[in-house]
Amino acid sequence: MRMITVHHLEDSRSQRVLWLLEELGLPYEVVRYARDAKTMLAPPELRKVHPLGKSPVVVLDDGEVLAESGAIVQTLAERHPDGGLLPAAGTPARTRCTYWLHYAEGSAMPPLLLALVFRRVRESPAPFFVRPVVRAIADKVLATFVRPQLKTHFDWIESQLASGGRWFAGRSFSIADIQMSFPLEAAASRGATDAKRHPHIADWLSRIHARPAYRRALERGGPYGYAD
Repeated sequence: MRMITVHHLEDSRSQRVLWLLEELGLPYEVVRYARDAKTMLAPPELRKVHPLGKSPVVVLDDGEVLAESGAIVQTLAERHPDGGLLPAAGTPARTRCTYWLHYAEGSAMPPLLLALVFRRVRESPAPFFVRPVVRAIADKVLATFVRPQLKTHFDWIESQLASGGRWFAGRSFSIADIQMSFPLEAAASRGATDAKRHPHIADWLSRIHARPAYRRALERGGPYGYAD
């Protein structure tokens, strides 16, 4: 049987796939890709692996090609239940785990992406006579929609960590924590959350960054701009 291959793009969601594999103790190989220096997008070479040309993409040990970080994380955890990262079916912890697996990309990431897009729009080159209009529109969207959405989401996450246990599924570390790492690391790096406003999120980030498997994943994947 072949080894798992991770097609890994720098500063991307694929870092959490490497982290999961380290937590599970599974052998794997990494194929690294660098972002385009101007567009910051994935290189066209990734289209040879998967038509969408995005990362993460893994080739599982049975040869199946799988994309989407949530699907990858869940599939690997289900195939390796002895790793203890997926709570037992039918338990409250499993329900919470499933919720956060979907929330990470379905709810947490969209306002972060909107914030990034409108900041880039605001800073992009434009003729001098339209530049004030472009910036005014971007500022209006950020102030009236994006930033309030970010506050709502991160206040909600803070409340759940404060009341639900040390980890997202409860008292035990799970794949929910791995899946939630990317939006919360991105948010912290962009100033959407910090220790003063959200101390439980900050504490959670400190704890995941201290995990040996997390540190090993950084060594395998290379520089990752959202790590501490």
